[in-house]
Amino acid sequence: MRQSLEILQANSLELSQLLQQAALTNPTLEISTNEEALPVENEADAEHDTETIPELDDHARDEFITSKSSTPGPTQETVDYLYNSIVAPLSLQQHLTQQINHEDIDEKMRNACHEIISNLDDRGFLEQPITDISFTSLHTLDTLEKALIKIQHLDPPGVGAHDLKESLLIQLQKINSLGSIAYQIVENHLADLAQKKFPHIAKQLKTSVEKIAAAAEKITTLTPDPGADFDPTSNPYIIPDIKFNKDSEGQWKAILTNEHIPEVTISHVYKDLLASATETKTRAYLKEQIKDGKQIITAISQRQHTLLRIAEEIITHQKEFLEHGKSALKPLTMNELAEVIQVHPATISRAVAGKYAFTPHGVIELRIFFTSGYQSQDGSQVSNTSIKDVIQNIIQEEPTTKPLSDTAIEKILASKGLKVARRTIAKYRDQLGILPSHLRKKF
Repeated sequence: MRQSLEILQANSLELSQLLQQAALTNPTLEISTNEEALPVENEADAEHDTETIPELDDHARDEFITSKSSTPGPTQETVDYLYNSIVAPLSLQQHLTQQINHEDIDEKMRNACHEIISNLDDRGFLEQPITDISFTSLHTLDTLEKALIKIQHLDPPGVGAHDLKESLLIQLQKINSLGSIAYQIVENHLADLAQKKFPHIAKQLKTSVEKIAAAAEKITTLTPDPGADFDPTSNPYIIPDIKFNKDSEGQWKAILTNEHIPEVTISHVYKDLLASATETKTRAYLKEQIKDGKQIITAISQRQHTLLRIAEEIITHQKEFLEHGKSALKPLTMNELAEVIQVHPATISRAVAGKYAFTPHGVIELRIFFTSGYQSQDGSQVSNTSIKDVIQNIIQEEPTTKPLSDTAIEKILASKGLKVARRTIAKYRDQLGILPSHLRKKF
């Protein structure tokens, strides 16, 4: 049951990994994918292979039973081809090391730079004081400080800083803004900048609010996280499990993509071996492995069936969204859907966890389709997601010099027939990552 739940909850990539792991512990499982294909063969070879495949398959079975070896795996040529095709993303440390290795510096300084690089965190910051590093280093404090300066001149801009403030100052220096208003703001008024106290900063720096606003705009173009582009988890690759498409008659259909989900079968080799085995222990072992393998195959089938049923019901309840977008999303709970397809609500929750769907409005997480909502004055149901979408549109259209307060937004929603409390508006605004009105003001 635990294995079935894991299979149900796994997304496409996770499921592929689970199945590969299962095949390592259960030799009766055969995992078939198209990812091991080698360069295309000519027609004569293909014709010959078509004629000899049954013969080779029978030979493999006989060879296995007589030699008691495992099922023949991919050839060394296939393995080499696959490994040579893998291109791993470059880490921040590798990126910096490559640059240092091309610098015209002596070996001592190069090694000191490598030591500094190894102490950077994923953001590219050196949080540990360089004096602490020198206590256990073979290099002197002076050498390490010079090495750090070398690192701070590398790409990405701002790398090697001790904190955000120093990183921003390094970035400004790189674009020839040393001593500028932007530089002075970062150096002495970063907290005020975060609260958008432009008049106060202008008074302190004896300049106009307009110049402070322009400098603030310049600072927003800098990166607070120099190592972000090298973080493998910062931009995960999404494989949708569902596609929503219209058929030739204009009806919405849900299709399972089955992308990255390999075909799983029970090996004929082990079936033959079970048929010919005479030892009790051997027969018991093979029966147990084949039984476990069939349970995995059943769990995959149930996963796909459950996902498809959920997707079909989403079409029934959320057709307006598919036609018009997020603003047309209707309230729908997992409990309601669970009653329709006669499963436990927890099954729905596990089935949609981490899963995505192709829609006419982009790749959408399945959980987005499940939301409570409000009843408008005309009696129609409006989802929380739709309310958030309306709030976001209201704020996008507000005057930048006089942003709308949450109370003002509450009144606008009421005029649209949507009664939403001010505290709820504040909560939704926070969830959307939108600042309060006094921090959205532009000068």
